[in-house]
Amino acid sequence: MDMQIYFPNLGIFLENVGKSFQVFGFEIAFYGCTMALGIISGYLMAAHEAKRTGQNPEDYLDLVMYGVVFGIIGARLYYVAFRWEYYKEDLLRIFQLRQGGLAIYGGIIAAFITIYVFAKKKKLSCLQILDTVSFGLLTGQIIGRWGNFFNREAFGDYTDGLLAMQLPVSAVRAGEITDKMKAHITTINGIDFIQVHPTFLYEGLWNLGVLLFLLWYRDRKKFQGELVLWYLTLYGVGRFWIEALRTDQLLIPGIGFPISQLLGAVLAVSGLIAIVIGHKRAKNK
Repeated sequence: MDMQIYFPNLGIFLENVGKSFQVFGFEIAFYGCTMALGIISGYLMAAHEAKRTGQNPEDYLDLVMYGVVFGIIGARLYYVAFRWEYYKEDLLRIFQLRQGGLAIYGGIIAAFITIYVFAKKKKLSCLQILDTVSFGLLTGQIIGRWGNFFNREAFGDYTDGLLAMQLPVSAVRAGEITDKMKAHITTINGIDFIQVHPTFLYEGLWNLGVLLFLLWYRDRKKFQGELVLWYLTLYGVGRFWIEALRTDQLLIPGIGFPISQLLGAVLAVSGLIAIVIGHKRAKNK
């Protein structure tokens, strides 16, 4: 496979970006490494916030063990459900996580359910946990998105913008190459490249902005649960416009509209409404 990944308008030319590496004969995927690093970093961020707010960080170590397992299951089931036409022909493909195929919304939904059950069982404040976990989720998402970089996936259509990314045609799935990309194929040293929106990078940068906002706002929140509402609202806004650029969208059967774009809009609107209501209630207390 051709290993090059270029960002021509930034003057960045990476000649040997592999998908995996070997340790003692075992092949380890960079996708899995970035996921693991994201999980660990997310836990450390949440534990730090828990300690800062007088909570027991040990609770978050217990929570992360459950959350990771059910989050990955949820992310995979969500992805498979909206790509069933592909997986039904060979059910063993469902277990091939090394090739990617995790939908973040499925992971978030599963993680939130896990948090609710965990809080009830431990008799802790679910809203406080959700506020705390928001920092960890964003940190994990920022790092984890780089798995898409190594897998050459989660990109958008052709662009010649500042962050435009070039990938060898042979390194991406043929079904994700649009007519617009084909019309702008560039040949470099005998290798054909498509030039695309690096939407994984857009989302990572957007999430970094959301994380910085939450770090600034956390001591200004008016009620428990406000931080997670801001997370859902701002993430929804970003996902709505970024998802519109992608060529590998998960579509609603029979409608053909991107499910993640719809969820982004619903979360942004409902989250903002909930924040306004929460502020009014806090003011009237």
